[in-house]
Amino acid sequence: MKMKGLLALILSSALTAPALAAKPNAQAPQGGNFVYNLGGEPPTIHPITASDLYSRYVQNYTCDSLAAHDYETYDWTPRLAEKWEISKDNKVFTFHLRKNAVFHDGTPVTAEDVKFSFDAIFDPKYEAANLRPYYEGLAKVEVVDPLTVKITAKDLYFQNFESAATMTVIPKHVYQDVNKSKRMNREIVCAGPYVLSKFDRGQMIQLKKFDKWYGNNDPAFKGMYNFQNITMRFYKDDNVTLEHAKKGELDYIELRVESFMKKTEGAPWGKTLLKHKVANDAPKSYGFIGWNFRKDIFQDKNVRIALAHLLNREEMNKKFRYGMSDLANGAVYLKSEYNPGNKAIEFNPKKAQELLAKAGWTDSDKNGVLDKVINGKKTEFKFTLIYPNKDVEKYYTMYKEDLKKAGIDMELKYLEWNSFLKLVDEGNFDAVTMAWGGGSVDPDPKQIWHSSGAVPGGSNFIAYKNPEVDKLIDEARVEPNKAKRVKMLKEVYKKIADDAPYAFLFNDKYDFYANSSKVGMPAETFRYDIGKDYWWMKQP
Repeated sequence: MKMKGLLALILSSALTAPALAAKPNAQAPQGGNFVYNLGGEPPTIHPITASDLYSRYVQNYTCDSLAAHDYETYDWTPRLAEKWEISKDNKVFTFHLRKNAVFHDGTPVTAEDVKFSFDAIFDPKYEAANLRPYYEGLAKVEVVDPLTVKITAKDLYFQNFESAATMTVIPKHVYQDVNKSKRMNREIVCAGPYVLSKFDRGQMIQLKKFDKWYGNNDPAFKGMYNFQNITMRFYKDDNVTLEHAKKGELDYIELRVESFMKKTEGAPWGKTLLKHKVANDAPKSYGFIGWNFRKDIFQDKNVRIALAHLLNREEMNKKFRYGMSDLANGAVYLKSEYNPGNKAIEFNPKKAQELLAKAGWTDSDKNGVLDKVINGKKTEFKFTLIYPNKDVEKYYTMYKEDLKKAGIDMELKYLEWNSFLKLVDEGNFDAVTMAWGGGSVDPDPKQIWHSSGAVPGGSNFIAYKNPEVDKLIDEARVEPNKAKRVKMLKEVYKKIADDAPYAFLFNDKYDFYANSSKVGMPAETFRYDIGKDYWWMKQP
C-alpha cells in the first residue's frame, strides 16, 4: 500500500521516465530475509495516529487499502477491493471486497471494518489531525452488505476517490477500544502482505510474509513481495549505515549525494555492494527551515525573507551536494505542473540587511546582535533551530556563521527523533528543519498550509495562517476541471512562496541508493517508485 496522497515528515536531508517500462519478474524466487535501514525509529506504528515517514514504510508492508496506483502506469489496481463503480456525478464510490481477504489475526475483512476505518479518523479520541484534511470531502461510509461498501462524497474534492481508495483498512474489533488502541504503539494488525513479528526498541522491526494474504495465489501479484522476512534497522548516522552495508549487514540503503560521490569507491563497491543514481517521475521531497509564527520575531514577512536571503544554498549545493540538487522555489516540486515558476530566493546578505532594517531591527547597544522593542520590551534577535539528524549539521553551521555576520544569533540543538516530534506536535520551538515527502502527483496543499492544520498534532505546526491562501485552497479542492485547479493552486503556491513561511532548501534531481549484490531487481527504478516491492533474493 503506497500512500501517494499523504505527506509525511522525514529527516531533512528530474522528471525523466526510464527508457523502457519496468515489468515485474513473475519467475522471481521466493524467500530470504531482506534487511534495510529505515533511517529512524518510528515513535509509533499505529495505523491512524502515526505521522512520520518511518511508520509509513512499515505500514506499506503490513497494511492494505481498497486500491493502489501501479508503479509504472499510475493506473488504479485492485487491492482489498476486487472491483468498484463510480457514479456519474463522481460522488458515490461502491467497492466490492475480496471474499478471501483477512486481517493478520485471521478475521475476514468486511465492510464494517472499512466504515470503522473512516469513522475513526474523525473521532477526536484517535487524534488523527494529520489525516483529516484528506477525508473531509467524504460524507459517509455505508455498509451495503458484508462485502460491499458505499462511500459518498459531500463535494467534488478532486482527491475524493484517491482518499477512499487508499484509506488504510483496519480491523474494528482490534482498534475500536480507544484506550487499548492508544497503547498499541509497537503493534499493528492490518491486512497487508507482511505481519509484524518483532519490534525491539532501539534495535529493529521484523516482518514476515503473511501466509493468509489474499495476493499470495493471485496471478496479479506474481513477482511482488518475494521476501519471506523483512528486517528494518534504525541507523541514523550516515557513516554508521555505510559501514553496516559494507559488512554485508544491509541489503538496501538510501544514499545521500555526498556519500554517493565520495564514500562509495573501492571494495566492496561495484562487487558485493552496488550503487544507483536514478531519475523517475515520483514527486520529490523538499527540505526546509520552518519559522514558528507563534514567535514575535518571525511575524514580519520582511524578516522571514531576510532569513532566506542569508541562507547560502548555492554554496551548500556546490559543497555538499555536488550541484545535483535544484534550489527549491517553494512548497511544491520545482518540475511539477503546479509550480508557479517564481524565482528561488538567492543568497544576498546586503538585501537581507535592508529588509531587517525595514522591519526595525538595529544593533542599538553595539553588541553585535540586532535588537528591537517588541510589546514594550527590548528583544534581541536570538532563536534556536532544532533538528533531528546529525548529518545536516554542516549546513546549519554554515548558516549560523552567515546569520552571525548579519547580527542574528542562532543556536543549534540536536534532538533524537521522538523528542523532536513531541516539540513539533506541541508547537514548542523557535525554528525547525526537516523535510516533507514527495506526496501526490496531483498535490493538495491543505494538510500543511491551511490554517485548520495549525492544531496540536496537525501538519501546519508552524501555525502559518493566510486567509487568501485558505480561500483559494478550499475553492481549488472542489474544482473538477484540472486546468482550472492547476491555475488556482499555482496562485496558492505563489502566495505561500511570497510569504516565506519556510526557508525552502533543495529539490533532488535523482534518487541515490545502494543494494547488496544478493538482491535481484527487474529494473533500477519503475516510473513512479524505485520498486523494492518487486525485488527478490537471488538463489545461492
